[in-house]
Amino acid sequence: QVQLVESGGGLVQAGGSLRLSCVAPGNIFSFSDMLWYRQPPGKQRELIAAITQGFRTTYADSVRGRFTISRDNAKNTVHLQMNSLKPEDTAVYYCKAILGLTDYWGQGTQVTVSS
Repeated sequence: QVQLVESGGGLVQAGGSLRLSCVAPGNIFSFSDMLWYRQPPGKQRELIAAITQGFRTTYADSVRGRFTISRDNAKNTVHLQMNSLKPEDTAVYYCKAILGLTDYWGQGTQVTVSS
């Protein structure tokens, strides 16, 4: 089963930064739009950032101006640079690849922001 692999989560103080990475198989990454979701404790999973094959980006209002999504096609990797982190950013962060009608998910990485 195809799986994306996230990394970069951890514990950080409010105001700090983290950079998440997600690696996908090349035959999937090259033809996919890539997205980041997060699921806070006790809440539903929400879409926070997306980047198309053509490098067009979109963001949820809650993270716009603080988070930046980017992709490195040479390394089959999508990044999420997270700055000015807040306690409410605490969540499990997931990446997803959309290839045609098929979604591929990662296993998630925990981000905890202390106040």
